[in-house]
Amino acid sequence: MKYIASCSFGKDSLAMLLRLIEENMPLDEVVFYDTGMEFDCIYKLKNKVLPLLEQHNIRYVELKSNYNFKYKMFEKPIHKRDGTIGYGYSWCGGRCRWGTTEKLKAIQKYSQGSYEYIGIASDETKRIEKERKPNKIMPLVEWGMTEKDCLKYCHDRGYQWKEDGIELYSILDRVSCWCCANKNLKELKNYYKYLPKYWNKLKELQQHTSRNMKGKYSVFDLEKKFNEESE
Repeated sequence: MKYIASCSFGKDSLAMLLRLIEENMPLDEVVFYDTGMEFDCIYKLKNKVLPLLEQHNIRYVELKSNYNFKYKMFEKPIHKRDGTIGYGYSWCGGRCRWGTTEKLKAIQKYSQGSYEYIGIASDETKRIEKERKPNKIMPLVEWGMTEKDCLKYCHDRGYQWKEDGIELYSILDRVSCWCCANKNLKELKNYYKYLPKYWNKLKELQQHTSRNMKGKYSVFDLEKKFNEESE
């Protein structure tokens, strides 16, 4: 069977990929699911890694949805339980993690019949138990590498997640899609303070949906809140 590494090019999956290569472990393909809403630095890191994969004869595979993210967020017809039709899933996060579900299904379908390396760190206890399946391999758990270890491992090898001169992992808990509604208030405040380009993108998305991004707060409510706090 083939050995496939699922890589989002975040700190954990990248550390896993780099160490798999360094230790010459069996690896045939690297699979990346592109939501179209990744931070710019994710695409730059991907492009930096591609020559390394080619050097080791590892095939790179990129998966994408048949429809773009904004179509599914705002325009896709959704049949509701009451028989009416709505349009778009709105923000991805909370109980409606539609983007994550689609991503996992696509990777699972592609990796059927193969061994899949997944980048779950050794201190992600709940995820370890949830993802434990016969065809899935968790090298970071076997190596005892925590999330902190993974970030250091990548930094030591010259990989960083820089946006406007800011290391994203210094201000965000997770470098997932930039429009993920699971971002906490601390992270969103750091968007507002340090990532104005992405903050403006969030405001643009909020203009097209009546659902608040974060609980009782729309992006515009958050901007007002952060302004008041800074004053």
